[in-house]
Amino acid sequence: MSETKLLHSVRVNKDKCIGCGKCMRACPTKAMRVRPQKASINYERCIDCGECLRVCPNDAIEPITTSSADINKFKYKVAIPSPVIHSQFGPQIMPNGILSALKEIGFDYVYDEALICEMQNMVIEEYLDKNKSPRPIISSTCPVVARLIQRLFPSLCNLILPIEPPFEIAAKILKKEISEKQNIPKEEIGIIEITPCAAKMVSISHPETLEKSHLDGAISIKDVYNKVMIILKKEEQSLMLQGQSPISGIGIGRAIAGGEIRGLKYHQSVSVSGVYDTIKILEGVESGKLHDIEYLECLICPDGCIGGPLTVENRFIAKSNILKLTRIYGNKKRVDSNRVKRLYKEDFFSFESGVKPKPFKPLDKDRILAIKKMNLKREIFEKLPKRDCGICGAPDCITFAEDVVQGKAKLEDCIFMKK
Repeated sequence: MSETKLLHSVRVNKDKCIGCGKCMRACPTKAMRVRPQKASINYERCIDCGECLRVCPNDAIEPITTSSADINKFKYKVAIPSPVIHSQFGPQIMPNGILSALKEIGFDYVYDEALICEMQNMVIEEYLDKNKSPRPIISSTCPVVARLIQRLFPSLCNLILPIEPPFEIAAKILKKEISEKQNIPKEEIGIIEITPCAAKMVSISHPETLEKSHLDGAISIKDVYNKVMIILKKEEQSLMLQGQSPISGIGIGRAIAGGEIRGLKYHQSVSVSGVYDTIKILEGVESGKLHDIEYLECLICPDGCIGGPLTVENRFIAKSNILKLTRIYGNKKRVDSNRVKRLYKEDFFSFESGVKPKPFKPLDKDRILAIKKMNLKREIFEKLPKRDCGICGAPDCITFAEDVVQGKAKLEDCIFMKK
């Protein structure tokens, strides 16, 4: 596997790229360039947020997900669908129908991640009750938020909740239980998440807080959508209104922004979604303005995971579908709280290691040269028109000045400097 595939989850298909620059303007970490007339990714700056995937008009930005060949090498294949999947097939299709259809497309076992979402909510409450400082604690559910903090807000790494996200907890539980019940070696069990999120592959191949991920792969909701829909249409009467799954609205509600804090009854919490609103609220945390907030749910995608770049359904319709399901399933907890408390005491849910700061590299390893380059960057920037037009192939003038200093662009690339 190449270094790009190992550490990142998106790539540019040059044959499809028309050099429109929409990805470059959307990127929150200024990782995209358009030179010459084709987009490229500076992987040192990429946090796999998927904004480029979301805005590309030609599908030239492609997600890197698990292949069928990689899945089929496992003797026993397990699907863990994100709760988002329940929002994708219309208001008449109940979760049991979707889970049954997923099994029919080739999985030996399907486990609803919504159950673990509810379990993790109990774990969060335990943590907040037993750890009084510092505040606010920042949710660890969204892997991109952790990367954003590492890069842009490294001083906040210690505020990230040291509890694994639901997909890792689910895979950890399932691998042990299936191995014991089915008498199958753990290495022959493949746990695959069906996800709305492009960043999951990085979480699996290069986990920040685990020595090795408990998951074995991730495929997008887009990849399974047509296959599942065909089965649902064929068996419409039997699958549309099947009986309720053993889940609650708490777990299903995690698909939308605010779903995580909705399950926290006794703590002052705030939810924010979308990459730029997340950056804004983290700036508030960094400046000490949010110390009265106990828990902060941050999600990179607009409206939460239903806005993920690997979904099919319009996110507003998806949100409506999820809200209907939360009303149907209610807020009665289905998870054994005594079991959760016991596992919590055993550190079953905890990080193996904390999230470490990874600020962007300086302009040079040599400190003296880095200062000289910083001064040169300022000098070049002062000469530029400061129109941030993007014609040079960089998102703004300050980034273009840095590219010139680093030898990745020439001053003449700016059409105003040419004149």
